[in-house]
Amino acid sequence: MDEKHIVRTSKMLSRILRHDPGAIGVTLDAAGWVPVDALLAALARHNRRLTRAQLDHVVATNNKRRFAYSEDGSAIRASQGHTVEVDLGLPATTPPDVLFHGTAERNLPYILAEGLRPMARQDVHLSADTGTAVKVGSRHGRPVVLEVDAAVMAADGHEFRVSANGVWLTDAVPVQYLRRTA
Repeated sequence: MDEKHIVRTSKMLSRILRHDPGAIGVTLDAAGWVPVDALLAALARHNRRLTRAQLDHVVATNNKRRFAYSEDGSAIRASQGHTVEVDLGLPATTPPDVLFHGTAERNLPYILAEGLRPMARQDVHLSADTGTAVKVGSRHGRPVVLEVDAAVMAADGHEFRVSANGVWLTDAVPVQYLRRTA
C-alpha cells in the first residue's frame, strides 16, 4: 500500500468513524466502536474493498494515530474528533501545566473574545507541544499557537482527558486561560 493510498484510506476512515458512519451503513456503539468485520463488509458493499491486513497497516502507520482497536482487536474506532455523539470513556486526567492549541490566524479575534469551543466536534483539542499545534494551525491558513494555562484551569475545576493518540480534550477553554505565544 503506497503512501497516497494510506492517506486516502485514513481520511475515508476518519470521515466514517468520526462523522458519518451511516454513509456506508454502519453504526457506532455508544463508545464509538464498530466491529471490524462489519466495517470491512460495509466498505466492500460500497466498492471500497479493504482487507484486514490493509486496515491493520493503515492503523499502525497513520502518523496521527487516529484509530484504535479494542483490546481483542475485534472493533475499531476513531481516537477522537467525533462530530457524532459518542462517549470515549476517557477518565479525567491531570494535564501538564501548559497545553497548546493551533489555529489559523483569521480565527484569533473570535477565540480571544469567546475562548476555545469545540464547534462541530465534541471537545476542544489541545496538544502537549507547540510543534503539533503549529501543524494543526497550518492546515487552514497562517498558524497561530495559543498557550493554555491547563494547571490553573484544572485547579478551577475544568476536566481534561487524553485520547489514545495523545490529544488532550476538554469541553471548552475560557479566554482567561489563553495566551498567544510569541
